[in-house]
Amino acid sequence: MALDQETVRRIAALARIKVPQENLAPLAGELNNIIGWIEQLSEVDTDGVDPMTSVVETVAPLRDDIVTDADQVEQVLQNAPQAEEAFYTVPKVVE
Repeated sequence: MALDQETVRRIAALARIKVPQENLAPLAGELNNIIGWIEQLSEVDTDGVDPMTSVVETVAPLRDDIVTDADQVEQVLQNAPQAEEAFYTVPKVVE
């Protein structure tokens, strides 16, 4: 897939990026190189390779779920501009 200057201009407009006319041709070349590298990745045989979420295999540290600041409703509601009973009240934004 090759990108021409018109396509690059449309992509820039969609991304709300101002690209001067004289920069469209070099940018199209750079984007075509990037797309070429991505197309090369599709040729790599990944059968039998598990998906990764990180380059380092780690286990997220877990902590006990212990409530330490319970029963402070009045203190929390002091931050609210308006409150009703034990809840924040906000203006209705959806009809």
